[in-house]
Amino acid sequence: MNVTFEKNGPACGVITVEVTPADYTATVDKKLKEIGKTHTIPGFRKGNVPMNELRKRFGRDVKSDALNHVVYEATMQYIEDNKIKFIGSPLPQDREEKIDLKADDFTFKYDVALYPEVAVKLDKDVHSPFYLIEVTKEMVDEQDKAMRERFGTQQPGEEVDSKAVVKGTIMELDAEGNVRTDADAIQVIDGIVAPFLFKSKDEEGKFIGKHVGDKIVFNPWASCEGSVVELASMLHLDKDKAADVKADFEMTLSEIIVVKNAELGEEYYNNVFGPDKVHNEEEYFEAIKKMIEAQLFPNTLNLSNRDLHDQLLATYGPQMELDAPLLKKWILLNDKNATAESVEADYEGSVPGIKWELLSGIIADQLKVEVTEADMEGQANLIARQQLQQYGMYNMDEETIADMGKRILADASLRRRIAAQLEEVKLFNEIRKAITLDEKTVSLDEFKKVAGVEDNA
Repeated sequence: MNVTFEKNGPACGVITVEVTPADYTATVDKKLKEIGKTHTIPGFRKGNVPMNELRKRFGRDVKSDALNHVVYEATMQYIEDNKIKFIGSPLPQDREEKIDLKADDFTFKYDVALYPEVAVKLDKDVHSPFYLIEVTKEMVDEQDKAMRERFGTQQPGEEVDSKAVVKGTIMELDAEGNVRTDADAIQVIDGIVAPFLFKSKDEEGKFIGKHVGDKIVFNPWASCEGSVVELASMLHLDKDKAADVKADFEMTLSEIIVVKNAELGEEYYNNVFGPDKVHNEEEYFEAIKKMIEAQLFPNTLNLSNRDLHDQLLATYGPQMELDAPLLKKWILLNDKNATAESVEADYEGSVPGIKWELLSGIIADQLKVEVTEADMEGQANLIARQQLQQYGMYNMDEETIADMGKRILADASLRRRIAAQLEEVKLFNEIRKAITLDEKTVSLDEFKKVAGVEDNA
């Protein structure tokens, strides 16, 4: 067998495989013998079918399969041995032309779309912006307030505030605003309402500032925008009946429950940050600042990733030659939903994505980016920790975290997604290590402007 490769363009080449009987005869004979042992052929005992008879009945198909096998193996081995970097997969020429299986010698040709040749320079002479978001006193105070509320305790209050829960009777009113007393009237003796959860600010406002004994006229339907589930819960009704309730109700407050914010001190510090991490008020506010910095830092990285992506693609993209006809052909053959018209229409729009995928691969090889099993386990444990924290479990032991991480990695789909995310993270991290970052600390509003983020608040 003779395998050769020849470039026939800046981004494409042809692999030629010349096959003689010596390359496939043994494979054909072996397969025919296996068929003779396993197939029942009229007039012959199993295992005693003459080779000529097997060749007559099955030789054509077996020879075709053997040729495909040996040629594919030879092609891929040649590519591996000669380190040919290609896009997609080798495409056989003359796909529609039938092979004359009566012949002895064969020649197969494969078109190969080649990786573009580009020399990427990544050193300290390369600069890229790196925007850090300033953590203000207002941010720290807001976070302090939220955390002390979260770790606070509920207790009886005198006045309804923005976080209060109220208890009392809830009575249905008639069209004139009087409490209904008929048999069909809806009356809740042990009602509980959380106005701060209302979807309507107008309905919530009716409760703010009220005291025990006050009567409040409100509309439950408006408070939850007609949510049947919420209405049924508030008015102790079946969902079928709750759907039709749009009347006003009168609530007489019998109890107000407010949240008393947690007090600064050792117990609170341990609950929030873990034992022996924070010891006084100064350390507490510094820890909050670092917490906010950590929360904001992913925004910095995401913007940096975008800047680096655009910068590198703008620098090296124009140097990357692609064989458009060959790539279009490959896409058409490998995408069952594609048509010649759709491939033609979509190709130019897909070029930047194709070039980035190739460029990032070149950079990953150059910077020796590798995702290890330890990386995978660390990321899975981080995901596990974040999931637990969503349920208020901030200080779970490492054994529990690790066990949950293993279950995450056992899911093949999640494992692939984590691997892809880690590869991207490590790629950009290595790029940042290799070049010079021009750090600049900006306000949150300035950062949003640089990032092009609309503030819809």
